[in-house]
Amino acid sequence: MSDRLEKGASAPDFTLPDETGKAVSLSDYRGEKVIVYFYPAASTPGCTTEACDFRDNINSLKSAGYQVLGVSKDEAPALQKFRDEQGLNFPLLSDPDLTVHTEYAAYGEKSLYGKTVTGVIRSTIVVGEDGTVELPLYNVKATGHVKSLRKKLGLDA
Repeated sequence: MSDRLEKGASAPDFTLPDETGKAVSLSDYRGEKVIVYFYPAASTPGCTTEACDFRDNINSLKSAGYQVLGVSKDEAPALQKFRDEQGLNFPLLSDPDLTVHTEYAAYGEKSLYGKTVTGVIRSTIVVGEDGTVELPLYNVKATGHVKSLRKKLGLDA
C-alpha cells in the first residue's frame, strides 16, 4: 500500500478511460482545480449517494473553479450504466487494475464492520492548478461528503 498523499505533494499523473472509453488524463486539467474522488463500486448504495451528491453540486463546484473526476475499479460498461441511470454530469474513470488507486493510497487495508479488510478506501484528493495536492481526504463518508468538502474548501459561507 502506498503512503497517503500529503498536502503540497505532486499529484501522480494518470490516464484512464472514461465511461465511453475515451482517455482522460489528470494533466488535461492543468491550470484548473480538480476533485478526484475514489469510490468502491458503481451502482452500490453508498457510491450512488456520493455520486449524486457531486452531481447535484456540480454547478456550484464548477463556478468555484473545480472539475470533478470519479474513479473506480469498474469497467466502462458498468460506469456508462451508472452514469445513465443516475444522470451523472462528470467523467467516471475506470481503473480495473487499481494502479491509480494504489498511487493515490486509495486502496489498501481498511476497517469494514469491525474487521480489517483490503479494498478501495473511499478517498477524495483535491488537486490544485499546478498539479499539487491541496486537500487529501481519506476514509470519507459517502453521505454528506460534498457538504463537508465544500466547507473544507471554503465554499460555504
